[in-house]
Amino acid sequence: MSGLTPIRAPWNPGFATQHGLIDAQHQTLLAECDRMAEWCASATGEAGRAAFDQAFARLKALVKAHFEAEATVLAEHGCAELDDHRDEHEEFEYLAGEIATVENFDRLELQRFLALWCIGHVTGSSRQLRTLQAQGRTPA
Repeated sequence: MSGLTPIRAPWNPGFATQHGLIDAQHQTLLAECDRMAEWCASATGEAGRAAFDQAFARLKALVKAHFEAEATVLAEHGCAELDDHRDEHEEFEYLAGEIATVENFDRLELQRFLALWCIGHVTGSSRQLRTLQAQGRTPA
């Protein structure tokens, strides 16, 4: 793993959907990935591992709450891709609960995976919500 560094996930204004709750949740997901990056970069020993593990647990809880909020928004506006959204949520729950865990990967690998996953989700979700807004199917 030498030479690898944590992946930073800064908020990009291009991610904005103008949906207050969803944008706030997306920003929080990315910020939690950055907190995990900090623990990878600066913390060592048992305390550092425990702090990372707590941040990982927070991220999983945030993702769950976010998917529920996003599903509500999509359902309220008749989004045809709602089943795909639910599948993405189930896939994340499986990956983060069974595969991408501290038991199977070192924390740096795990942080890099989670940051990339969150960036990918935010990018795709933002695009989808902006499309719905452009079609007049969801409020800003």
